[in-house]
Amino acid sequence: MLRRLYDWTLDKAAHRHAVWWLAFFAFADGGLFPFPPHPLLALMCLAAPRKAVRLAVITTLASVAGGLLGYAIGHFVYQTVGAQLLHVLGLTTRFPKAACYLNAYGTEIIVFKAATPIPFLLLSVTAGFIAFPVLTFAGASLLSRGAIFLTIGVLFRVFGPPIKAFIDRYLAWLVAGFVVLVLGGYLAISMLTGSAGATQDKCASATTLPA
Repeated sequence: MLRRLYDWTLDKAAHRHAVWWLAFFAFADGGLFPFPPHPLLALMCLAAPRKAVRLAVITTLASVAGGLLGYAIGHFVYQTVGAQLLHVLGLTTRFPKAACYLNAYGTEIIVFKAATPIPFLLLSVTAGFIAFPVLTFAGASLLSRGAIFLTIGVLFRVFGPPIKAFIDRYLAWLVAGFVVLVLGGYLAISMLTGSAGATQDKCASATTLPA
């Protein structure tokens, strides 16, 4: 299954409208459905290393725009649209936890979102629902998403084609390593944040939305 997904992404990277596919998936990840654009960005950077940084910028801006759509859904039409969207995506039970973490950590949880298992869409809808300051959300999202995507762009701009052979050979190991890195980063944030233990326990058992 992992290999089929990789091959499908590779096919999209070679499509003549690949840049639009990239922008669409980056946008959708923040406001429509959780489909991380990282693999498609990496493969497109591989196909055109000299355009890697530009592609990373496109991905960043589209992702933040999608996040603002998710924010608007959570803020203005949660009851009519947002709740149904989260239900369809199977994220309803995680919504109270996300609201708790966002209330507790604020900007930190957005900036370090890549080190947590929280989907960006869930975070954006939650931020809108609890009326998190929209400019702070946009700025933190730009910083967080930009750091991730520009890192990918710069790496492929510098190293180019040799990376593909490495990915082809060690795909499963790379995915496993990424999962370990995400969990490790999440635990590190919890340990480095004051009163993180109590907050983590409180949020882990959260089942109701904030008043």
